[in-house]
Amino acid sequence: MTERVSGLTPFYVMEILELSQEMEKKGERVIHLEVGEPDFQTPEVIKRAAIEALEKGETFYTNSMGITELREAIANFYLEEYGVKVEPENILVTSGTSPAMLIIFLALVEKGKKVIITEPSYPCYKNFIRVVEAQAVHVKLEADNGFIPDPAEIKRLVDDGTAAIMVNSPNNPTGAVYPEDVLKEIASLGVPIISDEIYHGLTYGVKAETVLKYTENAFVINGFSKAYAMTGFRLGYVIFPSGWRRIFQNMHQNFFISANSFVQWAGVAALTKAKKEKEDMRRKFERRREVLLGELEKYGLSPQVPPAGAFYIMVDLRKWIASSLDFAKKLLINEKVAVTPGMDFGPAGEGMIRLAYTVDEEDLIEGVKRIVKFLKENYGF
Repeated sequence: MTERVSGLTPFYVMEILELSQEMEKKGERVIHLEVGEPDFQTPEVIKRAAIEALEKGETFYTNSMGITELREAIANFYLEEYGVKVEPENILVTSGTSPAMLIIFLALVEKGKKVIITEPSYPCYKNFIRVVEAQAVHVKLEADNGFIPDPAEIKRLVDDGTAAIMVNSPNNPTGAVYPEDVLKEIASLGVPIISDEIYHGLTYGVKAETVLKYTENAFVINGFSKAYAMTGFRLGYVIFPSGWRRIFQNMHQNFFISANSFVQWAGVAALTKAKKEKEDMRRKFERRREVLLGELEKYGLSPQVPPAGAFYIMVDLRKWIASSLDFAKKLLINEKVAVTPGMDFGPAGEGMIRLAYTVDEEDLIEGVKRIVKFLKENYGF
C-alpha cells in the first residue's frame, strides 16, 4: 500500500451514514441530519430525459469531453446566470464532481507544492491534495468574520510554492456566501483558483457569484447533485482555462473514458427544462432553514452566523462536548439522530456538529428535540 493512500482520513459523515443504514436494516428509524443529499425526488422532466435517452439507444461511449448539447447548455447557463462567456470546448463533463476535482489536482498541482484551503472545509479536499503529494495550507474561517476568508491572510500565505487557492462558496459546512469584493480580491493574487460552485442555486437572500467574473485563471467545479436533486445520477463538470483542453481530454480518456451517455441527456434537461422545479426545491430548503433556525433559537443554540447558502447549519457545542465524533456516534445509537461531527471539517470544526436541513420540517423539529434531550441527560446542557 502506498503512503499517499495509507494516510487518507475517513470521510466521517459517510461512516455515520453507513452506521445509520445498518441500524435501519434492523428496523430502527433514523432521522438523517448528516448527509448533504436532498430528500426530494429528481424532477420528472429530468428523469424522463434519461429514460428517453435510454429508449433511443444512448448507451454508448460519448466524446470524452461530454456531449456537445450538454457542454453548450452549461455555457449558456453561465452566460445567462452570471454574464460570463464560457466556450463549450473549455468544459469537461464528468461522472460527478469528484473526478473533476481529481483531474484538476493531478493536472495543476506538482508534488511538494501548496494548495491554500479554508478551514473548516469539505473533508475530501485535504485528501485530494494528499494523493497528489502536495501540502494543504489552511486559512481559518472565523464566525466573527461571518466565516468569510480574509484575502489579506491568503495573500500572506502565497509564495513561490503555492500551486492554487481553493474557494468554496456557498460554503460547506458553514453556508457562507462570499461577497463579490472578497472573490475579486482573491482572484487578483495571481495564483490559479479552484472554485467549487456545487451549491450555486441554493442561496437565501443573496446571490452567489462565479469566480469566472473576476479571472480567467480559474478551474470551476460544478454539477447537478445538489440544486437539481440528482445525487445518484453522478453528473458534474469542470470549466477550465484556454490551453488546458488537450491535457484534460487525455486524462479523461485514460482514466474515465466518458461520463454516462444517457445521464448527460438528463443534465441537458435539467439546465433547459427544470428551472421551475429547481426554484421550487430552493424555496422548500429556505423554509426548512427558517424552521431549523427557529428550533435552535428556542433552545439557545442559534448559530452565530446564520447560513446564506447550501443547506447546512453548524451548531457550536464546545461548551458541552469534547469529541464531536464520540457525540455523533452516541447520539445516533441512543436517540436515532444522525449528525455530522464537526471534526470532519478540520480542527476548527471540533466541538461542533453540522445539521443538514434536507429532511421534512417534522423531522427537523423532532431531531433538534432529541439532540437537546441527549445534551441535557448526558452533557449538563
